Amino acid sequence: MAKEKQEGLVFTNEKCIGCNKCISVCPVITANKAIEEGGKQIIQVDGEKCIACGACFDACEHGARDFRDDTEAFFADLKKGVKISLLFAPAFAANYPGEYKQILGGLKRMGVNHIISVSFGADITTWGYVKYISEHHFTGGISQPCPAVVNYIEHYIPELIPSLVPVQSPLMCAAIYAKKYKKITDRLAFISPCIAKKDEIMDENNKGYVSYNITFDHLMDYVRKNKIKSEPVSDEIEYGLGSIYPMPGGLKENVYWFCGEEVFIRQIEGERHTYEFLEDYKKRVLGKKELPFMVDALNCAKGCIYGTGIEEEKGKTEDILYEIQRIKAAGKKRGGMSAWGAKLSPKQRLAHLNRQFRSLDINDFIRKYTDKSKGNSIEYPSAAKLNEIFASMYKNTEAEREIDCSACGYKTCKDMAAAIYNDCNNKQNCVHYIKGRVEREKEEVQEISRQVEEKNIEIGHKNEVISAMVREANESFAVLNTSITEMVSGNNSNAEESSNISAAMVTVVEFCSSMKESFETINSLLLQLEENNNSITEVASQTNLLSLNASIEAARAGAAGKGFAVVAQEIKSLSESSKDTALDSNKNKKEIVEAMDRLAEESSHLMGIVDEVNERISNLAASTQEIAASATMIGEVSDELKEKFEELNRM
Repeated sequence: MAKEKQEGLVFTNEKCIGCNKCISVCPVITANKAIEEGGKQIIQVDGEKCIACGACFDACEHGARDFRDDTEAFFADLKKGVKISLLFAPAFAANYPGEYKQILGGLKRMGVNHIISVSFGADITTWGYVKYISEHHFTGGISQPCPAVVNYIEHYIPELIPSLVPVQSPLMCAAIYAKKYKKITDRLAFISPCIAKKDEIMDENNKGYVSYNITFDHLMDYVRKNKIKSEPVSDEIEYGLGSIYPMPGGLKENVYWFCGEEVFIRQIEGERHTYEFLEDYKKRVLGKKELPFMVDALNCAKGCIYGTGIEEEKGKTEDILYEIQRIKAAGKKRGGMSAWGAKLSPKQRLAHLNRQFRSLDINDFIRKYTDKSKGNSIEYPSAAKLNEIFASMYKNTEAEREIDCSACGYKTCKDMAAAIYNDCNNKQNCVHYIKGRVEREKEEVQEISRQVEEKNIEIGHKNEVISAMVREANESFAVLNTSITEMVSGNNSNAEESSNISAAMVTVVEFCSSMKESFETINSLLLQLEENNNSITEVASQTNLLSLNASIEAARAGAAGKGFAVVAQEIKSLSESSKDTALDSNKNKKEIVEAMDRLAEESSHLMGIVDEVNERISNLAASTQEIAASATMIGEVSDELKEKFEELNRM
């Protein structure tokens, strides 16, 4: 994982295995975020929430945490000819007593201008503390040489900002003095034991004084690789007891040196202890309870001499502690009649200190603080939401919710729930949840195993059933094959019979056509006969009428003889007409009879054909019945096979 993907001074590298140790020592429960990357869980750093306390560096046994500083930028600019002067922490001399001056000499040879010990800046800080407290009757103030402590208060306990002593740290006092009183216009670089000093020099209230934070660790790596050593060089400004500021209780001893030990100064060190103390201190402030004269709080358990930016190997020895004790002893032996005179009273020393810094304006060294808690406050879940989170983690009883095993890295189960609520961890990181899941998966596996056993028994039984069904199916297929063979044979016979019937039916059709024509002829003749009969009837009527007239005329005789002759002629004509009509009727009758005879003959022929067809149909019906029987049997066998296969599918 590239550091560029993680903002802030501290970041996680590719060595992380997600062991949660970093979480266990971090004072901010949301500063570490458990994520999955590349199929494994790792713990990333939220740069916005991290206070750069460096506790995770000591806790991590895998070298999975790294940090940024300005070492590379410093050397790059120095090589370019950028004018840079140097401030170095008093812990530098304690960590490298035999070589720090040679290293400073090497940097001087590379182009560094002024070299000033921050021990001198610490003396100014002490003067500023005592002066401000005395003039403003400021009690209960929290010292702020440690940038991690200031980060924590500004980001997470803004209620304590008024309790921070508004005097700059030794570094910033040295930088302000160099810029304003020595008129150094160079960029200032700080050789530092602390990662978090970068946050201090980049604070909006301190910008412009210091440009580079160069940690001991990265500096010494560069110095050794490039063999940067030269003739020893000493710092330019003499200093006093400020040289012991980086040791635990260093500020306290400086205040005691000038104010006496009658005042109560609360000393606290160590990443977790310090921040737990500050949380409790907030309650005392808000509750208006009694407070100490001052709080000397350092993030690192062994002070700045074992700061977060020192080399790892240096942190494994106590040589540094013994060296700072020698520096302390030397500081108290100097001065004679000065602020550092060991034989003087605290009051006399303070008078000398005020005289030494009488040219300084205290307002130049006053620091402002900023409430940075917006967006950084830790959101704690409601009771209902907390119950929901615990339920998802298989924590259903109060006892289960107070296991507090800290395997997840958090001090309590409620802290873990809060981390989950703030989306910086997940329940998969809880041992109790994992155990619960394992137990449930174990039960599921056991249930699956039981089901598998039952299935195996069932399968054994089904195999027997299947074997029997297969045998039955084979028998059914044999019957089916026979039926199909018979049906094929029947179909062949039916095909021949159907051909014969088809030929016979062609004859029937032809006969029906002929018969239709005969009936049409008979119908036509009958119509003619009807017309003829009507004519005969009409003629007979006229004949009768004429006969009647003739009788009448005959009775009259004589003069009417001519009329009788006319009538007689008419009767003759009618008689001929009747004769013709009769002849036509006879002729038509004969034709009708002939047509009827043909019809009878063709009907007889038709009956013969129909008998033949009936016989063939009977034969076909018999064959069809056989086929139908075979088809029925096939259907039954098919249904039986279907049922068997459906039963097989259900198994």
